[in-house]
Amino acid sequence: MQWRPGGTSGDIEDRRDSSGGGFGGFGGIHLGIGGTLLLIVLSFVFRQNLFTLVTPSGPTQPTGYADRARDAAEQPQVQFVSFVLDDVQHTWDQVLPKAGVPYHHAKLVLYRDSIDSACGMAQSATGPFYCPEDEKVYLDLGFFGELQNRFGAPGEFAQAYVIAHEIGHHVQKQMGIEQKVGLLQQRNPGERNKLSVSLELQADCFAGVWGNSTEQRKVVDQADAKAGLDAAAAVGDDRLQKMATGHVSPESFTHGSSAQRVEWFKRGLASGQVSACNTF
Repeated sequence: MQWRPGGTSGDIEDRRDSSGGGFGGFGGIHLGIGGTLLLIVLSFVFRQNLFTLVTPSGPTQPTGYADRARDAAEQPQVQFVSFVLDDVQHTWDQVLPKAGVPYHHAKLVLYRDSIDSACGMAQSATGPFYCPEDEKVYLDLGFFGELQNRFGAPGEFAQAYVIAHEIGHHVQKQMGIEQKVGLLQQRNPGERNKLSVSLELQADCFAGVWGNSTEQRKVVDQADAKAGLDAAAAVGDDRLQKMATGHVSPESFTHGSSAQRVEWFKRGLASGQVSACNTF
């Protein structure tokens, strides 16, 4: 991606040094998404809290020192997230009014390990998510390492895709789609997963709409676009279920298969139009 490091976005709430505790922050050790998920599964299987076995060993730096050092190390990532967040939202500033809906910005909360949100406890193990109650995206920067190392989706545009997808949910909130789907899910519990898949695939398509804008402005090239497609494929329900359990259960999908996620991201990428994203 062609981007220039700058300051921190005014739409970012940096709460990394005020978060922690709960799952992921045991004894000062940051397990990461993969390690946390593994311990959760093993604790369930063996009916024993295996997190009690995770204890720090050897000399440690004072917490304040460690936080400042980590903040400095993560600053390039913060600058990248700031660039992507501002670029995505400035795109929607222009695109959404053309669809007859004014756009106002979401906030993005940076945290570590766990933090309270209006939608409940945000934990690094859940990955990035959008909370419609407070209109904020929650992101632990450690997820980017998991995206590359665990899910095999490296590259800056793969990371940007994740942010654009979550802002896509904010666009759905502005358009009234998220509220309508919530009501339909309440009225038709048997359709809950199917409706959730449609909502997630539309957010993928909206991420593609932003991707189309970046291609036109020469911010990304074909290699970057492929990284975005790889990221969409990496987090398909079928692939994640296969990794976790060894088998696939389509009836339990909530985000869509890898093929579906790639297809809808490509539709938004090719068209750059909100009208191309009717997944319902």
